[in-house]
Amino acid sequence: MNTADLVTAAVLFDPGIAGTAAYLHTQRGWRTDSAAVRTVLAESAAHRAAADNGTPPQGGEPAPEAAPVEPVQLATVLPFPTTDRRAA
Repeated sequence: MNTADLVTAAVLFDPGIAGTAAYLHTQRGWRTDSAAVRTVLAESAAHRAAADNGTPPQGGEPAPEAAPVEPVQLATVLPFPTTDRRAA
């Protein structure tokens, strides 16, 4: 193996090795951050569920009851001709 091969290998593989090391380091931090985020979200959901009494926050009006929706014809429907046509 000559010097040119070593330089080529260093140029090609060093960024990948450095990137892999950085990626693995962030994955380790991601797991601890993810656990903390899940804990905070669970506490927030429990707090919202305990405070939910059916009215929106800041004294707004509750959502209206949904009325049954009847189908509406949006366009004129033309009947398709049913005559027997054959290619010439």
